[in-house]
Amino acid sequence: MYKLLDDLSIIEASSFVASPTAGLYCAQMGAEVIRVDHKEGGLDYDRYMLTKEGRSLSWENLNRAKKSVALDLRSGEGRELLVALSAKTGNLITNLPEKSFLSHEAVAANCHDLVSVRIMGWHDGRQAMDFTVNAASGYPLMCGPEDWDDATAPPVNQVLPAWDFITGAYCAFALIAAIRHRDQTGEGSELRVPLGDVAIGTVANSGAMAEMLYRGGDRERLGNAIWGAFGRDFRTKDGVRFMVAALTAKQWKGLVDAFGVEQPIARLESQEGVRFTDGDDPRFKHRHALFAIFQNVASSHDWKALEARMAAEGCTFERYRTMHEAANDPALVGNNPLFTRSAKNPSGFEYPATRSFANIPGREATGPEPAPYLGQHTEEVLAERLGLSSGAIGDLVDRDIASLSDK
Repeated sequence: MYKLLDDLSIIEASSFVASPTAGLYCAQMGAEVIRVDHKEGGLDYDRYMLTKEGRSLSWENLNRAKKSVALDLRSGEGRELLVALSAKTGNLITNLPEKSFLSHEAVAANCHDLVSVRIMGWHDGRQAMDFTVNAASGYPLMCGPEDWDDATAPPVNQVLPAWDFITGAYCAFALIAAIRHRDQTGEGSELRVPLGDVAIGTVANSGAMAEMLYRGGDRERLGNAIWGAFGRDFRTKDGVRFMVAALTAKQWKGLVDAFGVEQPIARLESQEGVRFTDGDDPRFKHRHALFAIFQNVASSHDWKALEARMAAEGCTFERYRTMHEAANDPALVGNNPLFTRSAKNPSGFEYPATRSFANIPGREATGPEPAPYLGQHTEEVLAERLGLSSGAIGDLVDRDIASLSDK
């Protein structure tokens, strides 16, 4: 953690991925993020995968460095407390519906300069989640081998819920932007960020939407090739698969030198009347012939020898790993200052955990802080923020215990 936001407190009432990610990124920069859940845990409290003790590893990692308050959010009293906490704090991240008890209007009634960020599904109010907005974006139907028949080929979903994480990052940015505006003007803001808009808006920002409209149709499937540049997966003599990319003149020269393919490249240039040093366009258009040249060399070398040659020439490449291999890799994790092994996890399982992704030269980062236990900070926060006495808090806890025992 870096203490860049240590004067900022945020209430987070959320579940799943996008909304907790927004709070996580703020917490990693030093903000006090108070996550408020239902007393039995929110919708994501038991999200797969669970340890044998029943702890969610997803919840544990998306809520690092936060405080936890647990209230009976099915009762009027618990909901009033969450509204009061949000108003007292003045900054709110949530994915609860706008037409819920935690609407911006309800909180702003007692906090005129409230900044709230609300993650929605689609802009028109329809529900959505990462995998459904991804289906709408068009990307899954771009994926797959080149020789698949477009009429019968299935979509290829991505495993990473990328839109959730992009939305979370965007919401953290939007929150800080609105707080900066409030600091300058005294004016609060209600920000609604539809997950679907992040997806289709990113399609537009990437230029892909304009491309489809310009070409009047869809882009062809490319397998594992990079669109518009030179790059693909190859396989060595000993069966190692790796990815290379050459988007610059330096990267291209390094790859040609490492593979020792100057002569076959020159012959192809003469045959096709092109120069591959001219940029991405000729390399992409003639990619199949180029791929064959590079694969021929890869097939005649073991990985270690080819890896050494590519490293010596400064190529851009990486070996394919399983995620289990990645989690145990010394360069990626073991010797990476991003990670610290954390034993103070609610699950009791010790494993590497991350601090802020950003590095500030000359400034030491602390952490990573563990996730809280559900409700760990309830008494502390209610006393500090709302001035509740220990007796009043005790009454709340007693009522919660009684309601649980009645079930």
